[in-house]
Amino acid sequence: MNVPSRMDFRADRCSIERTLDIVGEKWTFLVLREAFSGVRRFADMQAITGAPRQVLSARLARLVDEGLLRKEPYREPGQRQRDEYRLTDKGRDLYPLMVALMHWGDKYLCDDDGPPVRLTHRGCGAPVEQHFRCADGHDVSGPREITPVPGEGAELRSA
Repeated sequence: MNVPSRMDFRADRCSIERTLDIVGEKWTFLVLREAFSGVRRFADMQAITGAPRQVLSARLARLVDEGLLRKEPYREPGQRQRDEYRLTDKGRDLYPLMVALMHWGDKYLCDDDGPPVRLTHRGCGAPVEQHFRCADGHDVSGPREITPVPGEGAELRSA
């Protein structure tokens, strides 16, 4: 059986490209970083990230529109109603991506004194690690042990 190569398929249906279309911008990643850290309010996100007000507003709106964040109204005494931004299940599913980016940055970009943040397991205090494992339970050490094959949504390029 002759299996088509990756070059035989349309790239515009790529899940990586579609994901980057939503989250592939610096300010979006920083907003998500803060949301994963429990920051929910616009002013707090702006103060921590340093994002310009218009940029932050646009990124939050896009993340809400895409279903990664949801708005939840709140009101401080004597103030007008405002919205908090909370992660949805779809948004929380991006956490492994954020951790992978952080670990890569810790390995290749951090200062000599070490990474600024370490992730530890709340239950025991051990450092958090990420690993690939196939559905049959085998550890996978990297891309040389993985074979991309056409998925159900793959389409061949036109000849």
